[in-house]
Amino acid sequence: MSQQAILSAKKADTSGSTIYKILFIIGLCHLLNDALQAVVPAMFPILEKSMGLSYTQLGLIAFSLNMVSSVMQPVIGLFTDRKPKPFALPIGLSATLAGVLGLAFSPGFGWVVLSVMFIGIGSAVFHPEGSRVAHMAAGTRRGLAQSIYQVGGNTGQALAPLITALILVPLGQIGASWFAFVAAIAVILLVYIANWYNQRLVSSSKSNQMKSAVQADKKGLAKGVKNALVLILLLIFARSWYISGMTNFYTFYAIHKYGMTIKESQLFLFAFLVAGAIGTFFGGPLSDRFGKKKIISFSMLATIPFSLLLPFMPATVAFIFLLFTGFILMTSFSVTVVYAQELVPGKIGTMSGLTVGLAFGMGAIGSVGLGYIADLIGMPTMISTIGILPLIGLTAFLLPADKTVKEWNK
Repeated sequence: MSQQAILSAKKADTSGSTIYKILFIIGLCHLLNDALQAVVPAMFPILEKSMGLSYTQLGLIAFSLNMVSSVMQPVIGLFTDRKPKPFALPIGLSATLAGVLGLAFSPGFGWVVLSVMFIGIGSAVFHPEGSRVAHMAAGTRRGLAQSIYQVGGNTGQALAPLITALILVPLGQIGASWFAFVAAIAVILLVYIANWYNQRLVSSSKSNQMKSAVQADKKGLAKGVKNALVLILLLIFARSWYISGMTNFYTFYAIHKYGMTIKESQLFLFAFLVAGAIGTFFGGPLSDRFGKKKIISFSMLATIPFSLLLPFMPATVAFIFLLFTGFILMTSFSVTVVYAQELVPGKIGTMSGLTVGLAFGMGAIGSVGLGYIADLIGMPTMISTIGILPLIGLTAFLLPADKTVKEWNK
């Protein structure tokens, strides 16, 4: 489609009531997509033993997955803001399917990297367009809609420890091939979503879409908007590095400190990720009620005491702290996406690609950096050190108030 297919975020968002059926389906697709991505870090303990990989090599695998996704997401978002491609969604998941099969049968480190790059490409296509679908179906409840969409992804990520304990530990690397069926289900669901998406584009007013797109392009970014985006990206950096450290390396720490088995350590990580998924869901509705800046700021401030003390707690207390840390920190996840989208209305895909893509990118860099640090100073010291990262996120208190952002968009 040409200019007539340009999707105005405002138009889609205010045109009707919240379409929960579409939100739940795209949320489920997000769960399946991110569960497929979660297979990669879930395989780390398996690959470390079967291929004799170092922490740095494991970090490079995560880097390959996340960096491909993060670099491509804003580019795809920018392109589809101008020319939406509904059927890119099932096509992207098909690339993920190929990557999962490649991962299951990779004979060495190089093939693993190539396979996870295919998974990263699928993710890069899915996230900005999936966020756009959520925005289109949101009606007036943007925070809730984005939470339903994002909680699917976080729930998918939370499945990684269970994937390791129940499938990969007993079956080994070949167990990843099971997830080809998951990818196939996601492709089928996304064909349905793509048809709905395409119908919305066709039924939208040609003149209003063109007008919104032209206004968004001509308006440019004011200095205040640019400064706010910098602050958002800074707190995403802090949050992503912390989550990367916990997701990729906490299981090794738990095995070392508490003498746990792989399965036991995966349950601790599962608790952290599930709590994060629940926090993601509640963050959106809370931001609809109390304001986005307040929820983002609270998320970073309230996480600090738990993240700092967690490494020094006995196992039982650490489990409880993991729950609090995951829940509180992730209440800001979907809220930062909506906040950025409202900073730059009409650029839904671009802002989603920038915020979510940057989260993947920072996680990728964090995977390599933290893996290298762990090789240098030891895993226990590295895990103890990353607890200070949420302090950087306190820059959220400098963000413009929600009322100010609304006034900028008048």
